[in-house]
Amino acid sequence: MRDVLAELEARRETARQGGGLARIEAQHRRGKLTARERIAVLLDESSFEEFGMFVEHRCAEFGMEETRIPGDGVVTGWGTIGGRPVYVFAKDFTVFGGSLSEAHAEKIQKVQDMALRNRVPIIGLYDAGGARIQEGVAALGGYAEVFQRNVLASGVIPQISVIMGPCAGGDVYSPAMTDFIFMVRDTSYMFVTGPDVVKTVTNETVTPEELGGASVHTVKSSVADGAFDDDIEALLGIRRLFAFLPLSNRAELPEIPAEPAGDRIDRSLDTLVPDSANRPYDIKELILKVADEEDFFEIQAAHAGNIVVGFARIEGRTVGMVANQPMVLAGVLDSDASRKAARFVRFCDCFGIPLVTFVDVPGFLPGTAQEYGGLIKHGAKLLFAYAEATVPKVTVITRKAFGGAYDVMASKHLRGDVNYAWPTAQVAVMGAKGAVEIIYRKDLDDPERIAAHTQRYEDRFLNPFVAAERGYVDDVIMPHSTRRRVARALRLLRGKELANPWKKHDNIPL
Repeated sequence: MRDVLAELEARRETARQGGGLARIEAQHRRGKLTARERIAVLLDESSFEEFGMFVEHRCAEFGMEETRIPGDGVVTGWGTIGGRPVYVFAKDFTVFGGSLSEAHAEKIQKVQDMALRNRVPIIGLYDAGGARIQEGVAALGGYAEVFQRNVLASGVIPQISVIMGPCAGGDVYSPAMTDFIFMVRDTSYMFVTGPDVVKTVTNETVTPEELGGASVHTVKSSVADGAFDDDIEALLGIRRLFAFLPLSNRAELPEIPAEPAGDRIDRSLDTLVPDSANRPYDIKELILKVADEEDFFEIQAAHAGNIVVGFARIEGRTVGMVANQPMVLAGVLDSDASRKAARFVRFCDCFGIPLVTFVDVPGFLPGTAQEYGGLIKHGAKLLFAYAEATVPKVTVITRKAFGGAYDVMASKHLRGDVNYAWPTAQVAVMGAKGAVEIIYRKDLDDPERIAAHTQRYEDRFLNPFVAAERGYVDDVIMPHSTRRRVARALRLLRGKELANPWKKHDNIPL
């Protein structure tokens, strides 16, 4: 018996060493943790239970039969974060560069199946060089099996991907189908084809960082939802995100003890909106003053800054925040902002997370660049997302709500449950200048008459009361009462029931 136990411990120790001490040290020199070190940081202490520690590849081509390493380049299993269960897999770059083989893929598929069956989130930590070339189509088949499970799990359980090293070729498509992707600055990158292939095909000379680093995917492409400075910061950030998310689309929202909303009144909100309609202000100040403990986890902060999205808590329960940002492009909606917000709204609706929307939007961005880039369809994505959402929707118009953008931003007409406006709100087809130039075109040569028309338009329409008269706004509230009023509305809506007509799935304008 002792011999068997000794052999078991020896086998475990061999598996824990991955590709060996030399490769582990090389990983550390690059500023990266190993797969098991990352899991230890991500999960609660001593909670990880590993599956498939002794799995080895079955390839006998190109001399591979002479090199077998237990675990085969990926560590899989489950544990807890904040006491709540989560499945996890972590690519091990020290073993065959983390490349995917048939056996490697089967290990990932196993935890994907278990996560879906048990309605528990799954987190993937990526640090790998793509498919294992020696296995050919078997590796490609393994990828497709993983992709299929990503799709089946979408909208059922949260799926989070963290890119912590190279992620190339077939490896990029699985993260692309998950709910959130985060990267590590300077040590991670994602691309379908690497710099050498790009050089050969297009004659472009580009570095991995320029082609697919965190600065590219968090700012330009919007592939990634955020970036961190190192492995530790990234893993702690994912722990923080995880605390906001329910375990599945049927699970209750996580809830923590919190102060009653009425206990905190911030009168500085009464002066947040400037007297001049053209002066910007930071909408994040409002978000933080409405959220519990001023805690806000922003998504895609570096991309499309004219709209802000992320998670917060109100009275201890998770909410999704969406807000136009007057500090960037005056808060106008463009293609990037519409896509960013639409994806976030749909995630929240998938998982029963109420939506709180703060509106200060002068309209959609005009110009040939936007029209040629498909603004109509991209704007329709946000419209579609809000219209199909059945979760509680609370909207607060702080200043401008002009034109079609008023409709799009969780208006009463898109089944907004409770819609408030501040006294500074302006709900109209457009601003006074543009409206007067259209209505009174014949008076454009008379500045005095134009000024009088403008003042009359502002007095009549640039306020919240016309919308309130028609019931499009449920109440005009004092800014300092926003947290209390939003919290009361969310409390009221906890038992909301709303269903869309049966369909196999919708056909959102992609």
